[in-house]
Amino acid sequence: MCPRASRALILLVGVTFTLAGCGGSSQSTTATASTTNYTVGGTISGLTIGSVVLANGTSTVTVSSGVTSWIFPDSFAPGSSYSVTVQTQPSTELCGVTSGASGMNTGDVGNVTVVCGFGQWRWQAGLNSVNASGVFGTQGTGAASNVPGARYAGSTWTDASGNFWLFGGVGYDSTGVAGDLNDLWRYSPSTGQWTWISGGSAHNVAGVYGTQGTGAASNVPGARYSASSWIDSSGKLWLFGGVGYDLTGGVGNLNDLWRYSPSTAQWTWISGGSADNAAGVYGTEDAAAASNVPGARYAASSWIDASGNFWLFGGYGDDLDGNLGYLNDLWQFSPSSKQWTWVGGEAASDASADYGTLGTVAATNVPGARQAASSWTDSSGNLWLFGGVGYDATGGVGNLNDLWQFSPSTAQWTWVSGGFGDNVGGVYGTRGTASASSVPGGRDSTSSWIDSSGNLWLFGGYGYDVGGQLGYLNDLWQYNPGSGS
Repeated sequence: MCPRASRALILLVGVTFTLAGCGGSSQSTTATASTTNYTVGGTISGLTIGSVVLANGTSTVTVSSGVTSWIFPDSFAPGSSYSVTVQTQPSTELCGVTSGASGMNTGDVGNVTVVCGFGQWRWQAGLNSVNASGVFGTQGTGAASNVPGARYAGSTWTDASGNFWLFGGVGYDSTGVAGDLNDLWRYSPSTGQWTWISGGSAHNVAGVYGTQGTGAASNVPGARYSASSWIDSSGKLWLFGGVGYDLTGGVGNLNDLWRYSPSTAQWTWISGGSADNAAGVYGTEDAAAASNVPGARYAASSWIDASGNFWLFGGYGDDLDGNLGYLNDLWQFSPSSKQWTWVGGEAASDASADYGTLGTVAATNVPGARQAASSWTDSSGNLWLFGGVGYDATGGVGNLNDLWQFSPSTAQWTWVSGGFGDNVGGVYGTRGTASASSVPGGRDSTSSWIDSSGNLWLFGGYGYDVGGQLGYLNDLWQYNPGSGS
């Protein structure tokens, strides 16, 4: 019998011990390591649209907008190393691992920080010099060398496949001569190629109207700029008005409505006149009629609602009596009945605004007459309008910074934000921080978007900076309808 003894056993992972037994005999014992692996994760901020794919070796995790933390679905062996990278960027933002990117797996890791944001531009196509001529190639065939000529004030669409469409504007044709254009282009982000789809390769081309309501391969809108545009649920492109060339080659404001079908590659003249500078036919307010039509105009604001109806507000053009000026009439067009309805605003030009009470809807509220305002449609079907150049509450004319919401269900406007005067400077606050007091300065001709979270985005334009100086702007703003800031 072996005598008792007090012994302490120190266990070293993977080491075999030989222990002496009674009478000098020996036995072997192997210590085994824990099989528990460790996780790797962290936090993410700034991702507002889409998703980002993170990688640690061959392990990946997809992190979508709206979340604040993430973790790899796989676990990792103790003592191994980790290194977190961005494998696939979101389509509209840029993300980076800002801290805790690498280390050893000595325990669960939760301090890897990923930050996403806007502000990164990438030169995608076109030349880096001014006044470039168009390279048209073969109509209907994409090519790496194809590119529209330099231009401004063209009309644009984005289809369900993510292709970008461009029509007309003022710029350079295939020969390097500047003028009004009527070329239709499609850009495919997947191939990085432009395709010349329709229209001419020359400038200042008159329209070919054909028979109203009937598509034809020879039909094409005349060259123009600052037209309004929509795309419907079936992928058809719609174009209204602008400044340009009518049926006879006359130049002026237009009120023709066109539809382009990508499936048939044909334009159809739907509504409005084939001559320039036509007065509006208003009919009875809130009553659709075949004879109703907005007057000729350019730089109007436009929307499409959930039912597929088109909405048009203001612009600069011809009122009921053919008088030229700023407009604040609101129109709805039904593609199914092909009829216009005058919904609100004045039939006469140069009307002042009626703001009512900030944040309070009322039947008497109406934005002042204006052109080149920005517009959005939210997920609830409300129409949004910001700024432009036109009339304030007192009849003053200048750049505006008022934000309005229109509810189609109640047919009423609400003044949401901004001032009721013209030519006011911006209140910027702290960059990246929302505030109820922050507001863009008065401006026109801005670019605008709405994101998947319902936030409104605004970029640049011509207007007033933080010091009240007038000029071209490159500030990017976000408005959150939920918080009102």
